[in-house]
Amino acid sequence: MDEITVGVVGIASLFVAILAGVNVAVALGLVGILGLGALAGFMGASSTLSTVFFATTASFHFSVIPMFLLMGYFAMKAGLGEDLFEAAVKWFGRLPGGLAIATTGASAAFGAAAGSSVGTAVLFTKLALPSMLKRGYDKSLASASIAISGTLSVLIPPSTLMVVYCILTDASIGRLLLAGIIPGLVFTLIIMVVTLVYALRNPEKAPRAPERFTWTERFWSIRLIGPLVVVIGTIVGGLFFGVFTPTEGGAIGAVVTFVMAVYRQRGLKGLDLGHILRETVQTTCMIFAIIISALIFSRFLAFSGLSDLIGSTLTGLDVNRWVVVLIVTVIFTVLGMIMDAPAMLAVTLPVIEPVMRKLGFDTIWFGVYVVVLAELGLITPPVGLNCFVVKGAAGSLLRLEDVFRGITPYVFASYVMLLLLCLFPGMALFLPNAMR
Repeated sequence: MDEITVGVVGIASLFVAILAGVNVAVALGLVGILGLGALAGFMGASSTLSTVFFATTASFHFSVIPMFLLMGYFAMKAGLGEDLFEAAVKWFGRLPGGLAIATTGASAAFGAAAGSSVGTAVLFTKLALPSMLKRGYDKSLASASIAISGTLSVLIPPSTLMVVYCILTDASIGRLLLAGIIPGLVFTLIIMVVTLVYALRNPEKAPRAPERFTWTERFWSIRLIGPLVVVIGTIVGGLFFGVFTPTEGGAIGAVVTFVMAVYRQRGLKGLDLGHILRETVQTTCMIFAIIISALIFSRFLAFSGLSDLIGSTLTGLDVNRWVVVLIVTVIFTVLGMIMDAPAMLAVTLPVIEPVMRKLGFDTIWFGVYVVVLAELGLITPPVGLNCFVVKGAAGSLLRLEDVFRGITPYVFASYVMLLLLCLFPGMALFLPNAMR
């Protein structure tokens, strides 16, 4: 069996293992180790294993992941989500579909402090869904708007998924975090517009809220977002002006949200610090397990020559380079239906990102593009992680079918966002190019 065939068998084995329910990190690592053993022998596989673990986890820059996770947990305990939703309702509640629109705006703002799509989806399912159902909202619209709004947390910094992308591609973490700001705001606006249009066309599915708020009440509600402005201003401002690194920014953000959480919970006792630290460690370990296993698997593919073959085939196509972007979009869309986002990036980026670079695409722009594709995977069946999260948090209020039934308009909204990124790449590159 030649080396290319071994590589093909390895990829096929990986997908069979994942579809069979094997943990992604285990599948990636096991296939990678066995493949290296078949190609380079026991000593070659051992040599790789002896270096990849330490080389991956010992970098100071990668400590940004637990810092961002801590900041998200503290932000939830600080009640930032509740305050944002209250303020957003006062500003958008009277619009057609106003509660769903307010949920999108509050989720986007909360994502600037949390960075977790799952955490955001759970929080706003508990905050917004009962209110929407009480006002007569269609279950599909209400739940789907929460599911797509939760995904904004992986595009708007701080984003753990962006850090994973940077680890796998050796891109600048600070530049990519800044690159997500403008696309994140644009995508938030697109989702709001889709909800508004749907509500205007189907007013019976999204009744207007009866409460009216004065302009005095609306402007007074802005005080509720003051703590969030402190967090965002600290992190984004520090990164943009080169005051500190992403890791230092994450640490500062975690300290600021910790102080807010202690104040909100009236002391450490209500904070449940032990639980937060355990969750942070467990999630960090899960992410690093996927990254380490992905690096082992990518070395196996490189050793087999399959990575070079795929890369040369894609770059050698006698077509416009945007056709390759379309092919990549289809690949990520299909994989997003059966894999979670970190696993999808781990499997594909070692092969695809070098191809995009050779075709002249900016690594930072492609990072934003990939994150939007990952957002799409978070809402598309049969995996659609955010849809399952919303159903789980809603309990008996919803069926899973209700969530998936309402997600179609937001899938099209995601493709509109991808098209805008292709037409206006400066949307993602303006802030990174302007940073100091």
